[in-house]
Amino acid sequence: MTRHWTIKQAPRMDGHLALVTGATGGLGYQTALGLASRGARVMLAGRNPDKGLAALTRLQHDAPGADATFRLLDVASLDSIATFARELAAETDRLDILVNNAGVMGTPRRLETRDGFELQFGTNFLGPFALTARLRPLLCAAPQGGRVVTVASLAALTGQIVFDDLQGRRRYAPFRAYRQSKLADLILALELDRQARTHGWPLHSIAAHPGWAMTDIAASRLNTKQGLQERLTRFGAIWAFRLMGQSAAHGALPIEFAAMAPEARDGGYYGPGGRGERRGHVAEAFIPPAARDLTIARRLWQVAERLTGTSLS
Repeated sequence: MTRHWTIKQAPRMDGHLALVTGATGGLGYQTALGLASRGARVMLAGRNPDKGLAALTRLQHDAPGADATFRLLDVASLDSIATFARELAAETDRLDILVNNAGVMGTPRRLETRDGFELQFGTNFLGPFALTARLRPLLCAAPQGGRVVTVASLAALTGQIVFDDLQGRRRYAPFRAYRQSKLADLILALELDRQARTHGWPLHSIAAHPGWAMTDIAASRLNTKQGLQERLTRFGAIWAFRLMGQSAAHGALPIEFAAMAPEARDGGYYGPGGRGERRGHVAEAFIPPAARDLTIARRLWQVAERLTGTSLS
């Protein structure tokens, strides 16, 4: 790996078509900006048209001459995913890069997607799974093989896949559900790499995490106003992020590395290389044992295919 990698070390991406989900702010926006700055044609995907237009205007200001568009896509809706994939297939014959970034974190009470899935599990994992499945033909048609970058999290380190209560119906805890969803994301990236090798797909699956990045999603959760004790805890967490974490721009570097760097290896996992992987230069990230467990991976894969009505096998 190139030491102290920056976006300036990424190759030119002229002629490459990239899709970044959750690109209206935070890590997604920074990743889209990085891709656009290297010449890629970028689709910023999100569920809010107003935020999408604002993000597109901002990107064109930050990267003059960028070839970018906003695309409506709600990864919490299987219908939206199916419609988006169908429309994209009618417009292009290939997709070079897919960055599965969109997500939600720590919703205080249990909520559900339109399809009846627990919001975090549905948005963070099942949505990206279905989107990747539906876009696989376009990705495999890319001249160099499509890259799928799945954004995981340090939360995956302590995550557990609770198969007898995946949707948190019997017991819901905000960050327990979040940790499960991000472990599932890491498993998705690693198992997709194994599936690609097994089936001979021209597809590259790589995972990345941003460390402790002060993004829109982090700030919104940290600033949720509840009781005094909760507010004090969140106030302390904000300062912990600021003192020991990093900006969204720096947090996006491992994702950009996974999306563009020739050195990024299939089945790899990248994050900040500093203490606790909270901040620092791009480096290989630690993969927890649960993410390497083939029994868990294959069972989760089957569940995801059944729940989403898609196939990635």
